[in-house]
Formats: sequence, structure tokens, C-alpha cells
Amino acid sequence: MPSPFPGMDPHLEISGGWRDFHATFIATCRDAINDLLPDRYVARIDERFRVVEVPRDRGRTRYPDVAIVRTGTGAVYEAAVAGVAVLDLEPVMVRLTRTVQEEIRETRIEIRREPDWELVTSIELLSPANKEEPGFSAYLAKRADVIAQPVHLVELDLLIGGRRLPMDAPLPPGDYYALVSRAEQRPASDVFAWSVRRALPVIPIPLSRPDPDLLLNLAAIFATTFRRGRYERSINLRPAPEPAPRPGRPGLGGVAGPGGGVLRRGTAHGRRDPVKWA
Repeated sequence: MPSPFPGMDPHLEISGGWRDFHATFIATCRDAINDLLPDRYVARIDERFRVVEVPRDRGRTRYPDVAIVRTGTGAVYEAAVAGVAVLDLEPVMVRLTRTVQEEIRETRIEIRREPDWELVTSIELLSPANKEEPGFSAYLAKRADVIAQPVHLVELDLLIGGRRLPMDAPLPPGDYYALVSRAEQRPASDVFAWSVRRALPVIPIPLSRPDPDLLLNLAAIFATTFRRGRYERSINLRPAPEPAPRPGRPGLGGVAGPGGGVLRRGTAHGRRDPVKWA
């Protein structure tokens, strides 16, 4: 059964199944790229693990407890002996922030070229862990390392929630983004932006010169991913997440989601604007 949305299904990011969707989308995308690549190129999935410390209660509240105040303890501090220093202010009991170690699995697609299998293009699909701390800063460090090399970088942000990637100018209006940074054009980057009510676009995947770009159909990849993962059986049917309001940004006009959820914001731009890196 296909997704009830014309493009990206926003319920995937609140259903608890994003990790499986991420893995399936990456694999489907890799297969589609290999079907299009010239013979001297190959696309591979690169997998890495890292351990980060996160607040112990983040899974429940996403934020650590700031303070728990204990009052009315009955403790009264009085001067027992004249002239002797005594406590004259009742303390407040505050819990220390406790952290736990969490292992994060990161995957990306690498396009390499013979004969030395040089890295040509790196393709990232952002996860929720990339869009909040401590993963946000770690991802930006990895991103900086890639753009410092003569390597093309393609970043797919198919999540409404979390922080957007920093750029040198405001991103065009949209709910989802694809950033295509060509090594020879930096710091400029092509930004594709579209709303939740629009189908995913076709985007270019740059290769080494003089080879032409691949044209990658994200809508077809999403449809295959959604079908293979049978996500219609497990997506959470609560109202979908809404992007933060922006000045001058019209709403969706009440596009209904599964289970009666209504998406209220977004614009169907599908724009391609050059934006510089921060």
C-alpha cells in the first residue's frame, strides 16, 4: 500500500521506526545509483559507529531535569549561641544531570571511481540524532571534514523536526531539503526545497568531470522504500509534526493525514537556490 501523502510521509519520524526507514532508504538509494552509474564507478554503503553521552532522561523528555526543588522540610536554622556563625539560608535540593552512553550507527553512500577507488561523492540522509545535540555538533564536524576535500556532498533532510543545517544565507521555505554541494563550486551550494504536499524531486548527483550528473528520482526511491518496509502497517497515526511557523509562509490549507491528522503549514516551492556555506 503506498503512502497516503504525495511525497514524504511525516508520520515516519514520529512512529519510532525511523532507523529502519533510514536503513531501507539508504539501501534502495544505493541500488538505484548503481543502476545508473557508468562502469568505472561504484556506490557503496559506509557504516560507522560512535558513542556519545546523552542525558539519562532524554528518551522520556528529551531534556535533562533542570531542578527538583524540595521545600517544607521542616528544617529551621536558628542562632543557638550569640556571636557564632550559623546557617541562615535554607538550601534547595537540586538533582545532578545524569548521562548514559549511547551508541549511534551512521550510514552514508559513497560513490567511488576506478582505478584507485577514489571517493567522488558522499550522500548523507540525516537522522534525528544528527539534528539535536550532541549529534548535531558531531555531524557538523564530519560535514566540515568532507567539504574541506575535493569531494561532492549531497545531504538529504527528510525530517521536519530538529535543527536545520547552517548556511551562509537563509534557506528557502520548505519542509524538506536536498543540498547538493559541488566541490568545484564551493562555498555555493544548490538547495532544493519542497513542502510535505509535493512529491519528492529529481536531484542531480555530481560525478567526476567530464562525466554528466546522475538524475536521482527521490520519489521513486521513497515509494520503493515505503513498499518494501510495509510502513503503512506501523506508522503512528497521530497528527503529523508541524514545522515552525515562518513569516510570510502560507499554510497547507488543511491537508488531511492518516487518522484525521491535519497538516497546517508548508509551501510547494520545490525551489533550487544557490546558498553559500556558513
